[in-house]
Amino acid sequence: MNDAGSNQLQVIDPPAATVVTGATGWLGTGLTTALLGDGEFGRSGIVRGLVRPEESTKHLPDGLDIARGDVTDAASLNALFDGLSGPVDLIHTAGVIHPAASMDEFDAVNHLGTRNVMEAAARHGVRRVVHVSSNSPFGTNGARNDRFRNDEPYHPYLGYGRSKMQGELAVLAAVDDGLNAVMVRPPWFYGPHQPARQTTFFTMVKKGRFPILGDGGQVRSMTYIDNLVQGIVRAELTVTDPGRGWWIADAESYTVNEIVETVGDALRAEGFEVKENSFKLPNLAGSVAEKIDTVTQKAGKYITQFHVLGEMNKNIAVDISAARTELGYDPQVSLATGMRNSIRWCVEQGIEL
Repeated sequence: MNDAGSNQLQVIDPPAATVVTGATGWLGTGLTTALLGDGEFGRSGIVRGLVRPEESTKHLPDGLDIARGDVTDAASLNALFDGLSGPVDLIHTAGVIHPAASMDEFDAVNHLGTRNVMEAAARHGVRRVVHVSSNSPFGTNGARNDRFRNDEPYHPYLGYGRSKMQGELAVLAAVDDGLNAVMVRPPWFYGPHQPARQTTFFTMVKKGRFPILGDGGQVRSMTYIDNLVQGIVRAELTVTDPGRGWWIADAESYTVNEIVETVGDALRAEGFEVKENSFKLPNLAGSVAEKIDTVTQKAGKYITQFHVLGEMNKNIAVDISAARTELGYDPQVSLATGMRNSIRWCVEQGIEL
């Protein structure tokens, strides 16, 4: 990694070992692939990934050292550090966005699981921890021209937001106790290794059935996975005070109309027939979905479709200037290029769009 010398940033060498929680997830897979690759962020040391006992490792990169365990089982996390010597860094990507069974998963994984990981890192003398957070602890922007800055107060959005806020507070408590930990906060990210829900997004755009609420001018920041990996590695290897957090996103924010149009153009460029989008809904539809989502979550249930629709009339945009200044972060991949890469990856994997 370049040291961004003109900004006088102090950059340290990669550690002897890098530990990644949530290795089988979307981000975890992309991150470990980059760390074990020949590109800018490849490294020669050990890369070890935390994988839950029941999870398959078939899709993970060659050379990844596997440790079986679960962030909800504090004792199992000791296996992450078995046999490691020299400096060890830890990147905590494990988290639940859409719980499969119960709302309790939010607290168990995003809050208490993060606390377990921070305690394990402190116990084993980890050099630097990077915790991957979210925009959700800060809610939504009040207006289309607003941007979240680095000094925003917490204003969590529903259950996921509360759990990620509690996760951040667990990190900050560990920092107060002496752990060298920092945070990155990506908004909606996209790219290869994507889960089925992102494939559904492409399919809906292809069929002209992606729901656009109101005039479609809602503003969203997004993060291509390679840009996010860059931000994570720079947060890991750039010397800063512990406890700092940075927004990591693409260089520009986009309106929902621009996102849908760009995905449609990317699909066409990759040889797909794309119908003109005709699925228009009033802003009220998002507000109704949010109310249903709120009531459902209070009852301990979670319905992904209502949650996603309830966010579609919101503005969620961030200011990355602090990451540029303090980390030398410089996102390279545009939305158009990133979406084409994502679609091409789906085709290569035999995933039907």
